[in-house]
Amino acid sequence: MNDAPLVFGGKEFHSRLIVGTGKYSSFELMREAIEASGAQIVTVAVRRVNLPGQGESLLDYIDPARYTLLPNTAGCYTADEAVRTSYLAREAGLGEMVKLEVIGDQRTLFPDAQGLLEATKILAREGFIVLPYTNDDPVLAQRLVDAGAAAVMPLGAPIGSGLGIRNPYNIKIILENSTVPVIVDAGVGTASDAAIAMELGCDGVLMNTAIAGAKDPVAMANAMRLAVEAGRLAFKAGRIPKKLYATASSPIEGIPEWGPS
Repeated sequence: MNDAPLVFGGKEFHSRLIVGTGKYSSFELMREAIEASGAQIVTVAVRRVNLPGQGESLLDYIDPARYTLLPNTAGCYTADEAVRTSYLAREAGLGEMVKLEVIGDQRTLFPDAQGLLEATKILAREGFIVLPYTNDDPVLAQRLVDAGAAAVMPLGAPIGSGLGIRNPYNIKIILENSTVPVIVDAGVGTASDAAIAMELGCDGVLMNTAIAGAKDPVAMANAMRLAVEAGRLAFKAGRIPKKLYATASSPIEGIPEWGPS
């Protein structure tokens, strides 16, 4: 089935799975898992990237000719901090596309809505391609789009929780109203969670812990690739409506009755 590519900042991507680079036991394993995922966009925490001369860096294991790097502002708790980190990423040559995180609570890692909106306005005005990580709040999602976000990235569940899509109904509302791509970010635990996100109509899924924390990260990366592809295909194919009662797979209407002639 033909499908339009995912587009951010004028660049086209055919993989709808975006993967992170944290929590792996080694850079070699990270590289293998990224390759198995089929992802074209790879997120990197700006604060974890060593500059030249500072020792081994995860960037040594990611081919920039093959992958688009998506720096993120993980660990930032204010709009000012997130904006400053985004500038550092651009100055370091990581580009103008940024996954924007402004965390509001250290225990839950839920976003700070006010700080996120403020940082989105500033960065969009300064020419950044802003992909904000947000709550599954349809009102906030719309305000982020109005502020210039190139996509909205609502959480499925708290970061690293593996709980899956906890509120599919809010995600559906965000999808109905959004004029930019919607990427589920955070909370995915296994392949079925990724498939559900795609079956809802999301444009993509971003994950890190679900792959890096698996017993076999390379196998899980492959499973996630297949799940995203299957979920997208199922969404495009159009599922049957849900019904309370059974509907026969082999209807008897039109079948001649058998009996004595």
